[in-house]
Amino acid sequence: MNLKGSQNQAALPRNHEIKEIKAEFSEESIVVRPDEKLESLTSRGYGTLQGKKLVLSIYEALFLKSKGLLEVFQGAPEKPVSFQELLHRFGDKNESIWARYLIYRDLRSRGYVVRDGFGPGIDFRVYERGEYSNATAKYLILGLQEGKPISIHELASILKHVQSLKKKMVLAVVNRRGEIVYYTLSRLAME
Repeated sequence: MNLKGSQNQAALPRNHEIKEIKAEFSEESIVVRPDEKLESLTSRGYGTLQGKKLVLSIYEALFLKSKGLLEVFQGAPEKPVSFQELLHRFGDKNESIWARYLIYRDLRSRGYVVRDGFGPGIDFRVYERGEYSNATAKYLILGLQEGKPISIHELASILKHVQSLKKKMVLAVVNRRGEIVYYTLSRLAME
């Protein structure tokens, strides 16, 4: 995973390929309206199909909203929901939402397909460029914030889990200025 270098434009949805998508906001999820062209989103690794509905993660919704590609509505009569409102509503349930969003945005901007993580401590799964839908995620991302420590035992446990899945673990450390530094963790030995 080469996180240095220029940003890949393939990660940024092109306005002529994805038009502004309309979605409904509920307390737990953001659901793309069924009349929208779901294929343009799913082919780029956005959302999870649940029946005939496409449900976006908060990070996906925030990213698409920040790019001007998503309009979110709530209630009847429909009221538009802003980026800040989405962030605030989900932030009440997850204090590290801003740091996780910064990591998601950075990885997407570099051309990677980023999906929600699974297992203990894993925030995201990251697919190599061009490999989404053709291969499994190669990298599992653990997001950390500068000044918020993690115990060495917790880190060792997460690394062991990641290695048992035959994946590479990447620490994404968000500093106080919102900049992200990536570290690949391959072996943790305490002697």
